[in-house]
Amino acid sequence: MQALNFFGHSFNLPNGTPYPVADLRGKTILVVNTATKCGLTPQFSGLELLHAKHEPDGLVVLGFPCNQFGGQEPETNERMIETCEINHGVTFQLLEKIEVNGKNAHPVFNWLKSKSGSFFGSRIKWNFTKFLIAPDGETIKRYAPTTKPEKIEADILALLNK
Repeated sequence: MQALNFFGHSFNLPNGTPYPVADLRGKTILVVNTATKCGLTPQFSGLELLHAKHEPDGLVVLGFPCNQFGGQEPETNERMIETCEINHGVTFQLLEKIEVNGKNAHPVFNWLKSKSGSFFGSRIKWNFTKFLIAPDGETIKRYAPTTKPEKIEADILALLNK
C-alpha cells in the first residue's frame, strides 16, 4: 500500500538509523537525489546556500545519494558524507544511499514520481532531480536535474510564506 503523503514514508540516515520523518511535519522539504562524481555536483553548493538561508524559516533539504546514473556515487555512505562536507561544505541532511528507479527503487521515490506529473514520466532522468514538498506533505513540484537550486528559491519562499 502506498503512503498517502510524504510523512507516511521511512528512510534511514547513512549509518542505518531511521530518520525521524515525523519531525518534518509542517516543514517545506526539498528532496534531491545526489551523486559526488557527477557533472552536476557543483549544485551541492547551491543546495547548501538554500539550506543555510532558509532552514531557520522551515526549509529542510534532504539529499538521497544514488549510484544508478553512470556509477557517479561509488562512495560508501561514510565516504560520501566526508566528500560532501569537505568539497562542498554540505551541512544539510544526507541520507542512506538508495535506488530511485527500477524494482529496487526506494518507496519514497516511487511515491514522488507518481505524485509529481512530469514530462520525465515515471523515471528519474539523472542525478540532482529535485522535488519540492509543501508543509502539507502532499503538494509536490518536480525540477529537472539541470535546474539550479537558486532557480527554485521563489517557489520555496512561496511555501515558506515569505
